[in-house]
Amino acid sequence: MAETLLFNALREAIDEEMARDPSVFVLGEDVGHYGGSYKVTKDLYKKYGELRVLDTPIAENSFTGMAVGAAMTGLRPIIEGMNMGFLLLAFNQIANNAGMLRYTSGGNYKIPMVIRGPGGVGRQLGAEHSQRLEAYFQGVPGLKLVACSTPYNAKGLLKAAIRDDNPILFFEHVLLYNLKENLPDEEYVLPLDKAELVRKGKDVTILTYSRMRHHVMAAVKTLEKEGYDPEVIDLISLKPLDFDTIGESIRKTHRVIIVEECMKSGGIGAELTASINDRLFDELDAPVLRLSSQDIPTPYNGTLENLTIVQPPQIVEAVQKMVALRV
Repeated sequence: MAETLLFNALREAIDEEMARDPSVFVLGEDVGHYGGSYKVTKDLYKKYGELRVLDTPIAENSFTGMAVGAAMTGLRPIIEGMNMGFLLLAFNQIANNAGMLRYTSGGNYKIPMVIRGPGGVGRQLGAEHSQRLEAYFQGVPGLKLVACSTPYNAKGLLKAAIRDDNPILFFEHVLLYNLKENLPDEEYVLPLDKAELVRKGKDVTILTYSRMRHHVMAAVKTLEKEGYDPEVIDLISLKPLDFDTIGESIRKTHRVIIVEECMKSGGIGAELTASINDRLFDELDAPVLRLSSQDIPTPYNGTLENLTIVQPPQIVEAVQKMVALRV
């Protein structure tokens, strides 16, 4: 076991998959000589050459379209968005091309590509650099959405994503890159469509993902001292949702709180709430509660920025109120 930072865990995943499969290559802005905006691709160009770690112009729609074409020919591109918000410039290529070509070609083409990079609300990065793209892309047919949250699952999930034959948006939170964890020395690959049961409990099910996993676990420390016993699930797969794991938990606790950094209107929590009500309504003893970011552009001011996203004390209060409703 070796202690590894999350950005290095991602780098190890890419390095191992590039060594294993010569069809894997990386492209994006400053991924080569500079090593990526958060050093996920540092020095890989020295090992694999500049045609497998390809620095691109500042033209997201162009190099994303090129990656789709490369995937159609059998290559496995990994696109790094310097900031995931910039990839909105490539929405057409991701949605109309990557997401749909396998279907519109009658299965003649596979699109094995990964679109990854930093996103989420950082520390005073401003509105345009604080995007949560999961809200934009969850309705696009043909895409898989995956959000890592720890060095361990970041590495195992990225390796699986690179090997998958479908286009995958792989979300990394900008504030988790320096997270540390001991990783196994041997190779491992994690399933892309499976949620993680982080903590077993009986009082209430808390569904979360990405950075909010850590806010939830900070709140759990307080709740445990007060005698509460929440169950915590890291969704990991945002599309498709793992309703086997979600349903098993709800049938035990009969209460659900969703904690997300996504916007409340049309976010992952909105879809999750609707799906829970569709499938598990009779199991609920209380309405599903969503704790989400406010529906405003993220302020640059640090104090205001913190007020737009969910903080641990809000999670503690939500659990206290919901468990108090127990009949």
